[in-house]
Amino acid sequence: MYLIVIGWLYVALMMGVAEATNASGTVLGGLVTFVLYGLLPAALVAYLLGAPSRRKAIRRREAQELAAHAAAATPAASEASNPPDEGSLPATGTQTHAVAPVREKP
Repeated sequence: MYLIVIGWLYVALMMGVAEATNASGTVLGGLVTFVLYGLLPAALVAYLLGAPSRRKAIRRREAQELAAHAAAATPAASEASNPPDEGSLPATGTQTHAVAPVREKP
């Protein structure tokens, strides 16, 4: 890709030099020729040909962020399944409940 862009810029530069050194040409005309025939098209081609690699880089970065987020969320999920007060039960085996059972009226 870069070889094509460099070759095109060289050709456009030679066109600009030919325009500037011509008997009826000007340096301003050579600069305009180089910019309009060289820089703008080369920048457009480089941008369009670089789109797939930019897309891959974005997807790779998003996958890394997702993996980092999943790794950060994993310890929180294990703490939710094992509440921290679970080990504070009495050693006798009796369990106390925070909510008293509902009794029916006799």
